[in-house]
Amino acid sequence: MSGNPLADQVWRSMSSLVLDNKDGWRRAVVDRTGLPFSRIRILRRLASQPMTVKQVAEAATIDAPAATVAVNDLEARGLVVRQPHPENRRCKLVSLTDAGRDVIAVLDDTDDPAPEVLASLDEQDLQALRTILSRVLS
Repeated sequence: MSGNPLADQVWRSMSSLVLDNKDGWRRAVVDRTGLPFSRIRILRRLASQPMTVKQVAEAATIDAPAATVAVNDLEARGLVVRQPHPENRRCKLVSLTDAGRDVIAVLDDTDDPAPEVLASLDEQDLQALRTILSRVLS
C-alpha cells in the first residue's frame, strides 16, 4: 500500500485495464519474432539501457538463475551481448545488438490498438488522460 488508498485503487484499475487487453499484442509479437514472451520482456527492458544479469533479473521480476538462462538464450540468438562493466570488471553488462534493436523495432511496429472501452471515450477525456499520464511518466 502506498498510503494513498485512492492512488492504490487507480493503480489497480489501470493495471487491470492493461493486463486484460494485452493478450492480442502479446500473441502478435510472439508470432512475429518467434521468441517466447519472457525473452521479449527482457529485450524491452534492455532497450532503455545495458544492465547486469542481476539488474535484468530485478527488472524482469525473475530470479538470477532464470535471468542467466534467458540472457544465455538471447546471446545465442545474437540479440544481446555481454561486455565487461566499465566500473566493475567482475560484472558483465548485457546490451542489445543490432539484431536485438531490430526485434524492438518489430515490437514498436506491431499494432496495439486501444481497447474499445478506452477508444470510446470522448476527445476531452482522452486529452485529460494523456495529460495526466504525461505528468506521471515524466
